[in-house]
Amino acid sequence: MTASDLQTVAIELADRSYHIAIRGSLLDNPLSYAQLPKSAAALIVTNTTVGPLYAPQLEKALAAHYGKVFTVVLPDGEAFKTWESLNLIFDALLRHGCDRKTTLFALGGGVVGDMTGFAAASYMRGVPFVQVPTTLLAQVDSSVGGKTAINHPLGKNMIGAFYQPLKVVCDLDTLKSLPQRELSAGLAEVIKYGPIADMDFLAWLEGNLEAVLAREPVALAHIVKRSCEIKAWVVGQDERESGLRAILNFGHTFGHAIEAGLGFGAWLHGEAVGCGMVMAAQLSARLGLVDAFFVHRLSTLITKAGLPVRAPRLSETDNAGRYLELMRVDKKSEAGEIKFVLIDKPGSACVRSAPDAVVRQVIDACCA
Repeated sequence: MTASDLQTVAIELADRSYHIAIRGSLLDNPLSYAQLPKSAAALIVTNTTVGPLYAPQLEKALAAHYGKVFTVVLPDGEAFKTWESLNLIFDALLRHGCDRKTTLFALGGGVVGDMTGFAAASYMRGVPFVQVPTTLLAQVDSSVGGKTAINHPLGKNMIGAFYQPLKVVCDLDTLKSLPQRELSAGLAEVIKYGPIADMDFLAWLEGNLEAVLAREPVALAHIVKRSCEIKAWVVGQDERESGLRAILNFGHTFGHAIEAGLGFGAWLHGEAVGCGMVMAAQLSARLGLVDAFFVHRLSTLITKAGLPVRAPRLSETDNAGRYLELMRVDKKSEAGEIKFVLIDKPGSACVRSAPDAVVRQVIDACCA
C-alpha cells in the first residue's frame, strides 16, 4: 500500500450499506461525490475552525453536482454539542427552503459529524447525509457506523439516533492541519481496537508510533484503514449496539464520566478515553481477567501517544462516589447497574458489571 492508493472499506448493512473512501486529495475532488443521489441543494455543516480551511474547497467540488450549495458554520468544541447548535442547522435548512432530498455534508470532527447526522435523521424525518471527517478521531471512529447525538449536561451523547451516512470521505491530507493534541486524542480511538479485537494491530502501533506521530502518509493510511475495517466488522454484526458493538466503548464509561465531571471540553474526548482505557484495564486486572503486564503495556503505549493516564479528581469529598454517580447515567447502565467494557483476554472484550468496592479501588488508584 502506498499513500496514493485509494483504500475503501465497506460497511455491510443491506440496503443501508456504504463505503468509506481513504486517501489524500479526496475532499476537493468532484469525483468523490459523483455517485451520490442528485438533489437541487446541498448543505455543508462545519465549524469556525475547519470552515475557513476546507469549506471553500468542498463548496467548489459539490458545485459540480448540486444547483445550490449552502454552508452553516457552528461554534467549535464539545461544549457546543447542544440543542442550540443543532437548531442552527435546522434554521439554515428551513431558511433555504431545503426539501427531503437535500444532502447534508458533515465537514469537521466528531462533534460536527454527530450533530449533522442527528439533524439529517430528524429534518423532515430523514434526509441523506455524507461524512467528510477532518480529524483522526472522526476518521477512525465517530464518522463510521451511524451513531449520531448531542450531549446533555447530565450525560454525553444521551440524545440522538442511529442513522447511517451515504458515504464517508476520509481525506488524509486534512490530518496535516490537525493540532498535535487533536492527533493524540484521535490515537485513543485507534489504540482501543488492539485490546478489543486485534493484538497484532496493537503490536504494529507499538513499533510504528513514531511514524504515526510524524504523520507519515503510509502510516496514517494504515491506521485509518485498519480501524475502519475493525469497526465495519463490528457494526455489520450489531448496528444498534444490542450486544457486540458495545465493545467499541472500551474506556468510554470512565472517559464519559471524566468529560461530564470536568465539564464538556475541558479534556478532549480522546484524552478522556485514553485515560478511561487505563482505568478499564486496571479494573480488568483487579477482576482477574488480564495480568499486570498487559496493563503496563497498554499504559505505556497510551503515554507515548501523548495521552493522560492519570485520572482527574471530580470531587474533593467523595471522588469515587462522583465517578460512580456519573457512570450510572451511561447508556450501557441497566437498572442503575454500571456495565463496563473489560478485556477478558488480550484481543477480546466483554461487557459486564463489577462490584462498586472494586471500582472505587481502581478510581482511587488512578486518581492518586
